[in-house]
Amino acid sequence: MLVYLYNTENMAVTIEMQNTGDPRTRTEILAGVEHVLSDAAGEWRVSIFGSRADDNWEMKVEGPLGFERSYTLVGKAGEHQPEAIRNVLTKLLPASTR
Repeated sequence: MLVYLYNTENMAVTIEMQNTGDPRTRTEILAGVEHVLSDAAGEWRVSIFGSRADDNWEMKVEGPLGFERSYTLVGKAGEHQPEAIRNVLTKLLPASTR
C-alpha cells in the first residue's frame, strides 16, 4: 500500500493506492492527481484500490464540504493509464475546482 501526502497553504491531498501494479505508473498517477488538485482549496483524499478478482480499480474522491464521488476504472478500457485517471478525476470534481 502506498500513501502519499501533499500539502500547501490552501490545500492538502492524501493519495492512497493499493494493488495497482507497476511502481512507475503509480508515480505518474500520483503526479497527475496532484496536478489536477493543485488549485483546489481544502483537504482532499483520493483512494485507488485494485481488485485481485478482476481488471477493475475503484477510485474514491473525498473533498471539502462533504464532497464524495466514486468511479470504477476499467483496465480493458484503458482507464488504468495515468492520463485517463487525470481525465476521470477532472470530470468528477465540482465545477468550482476546475
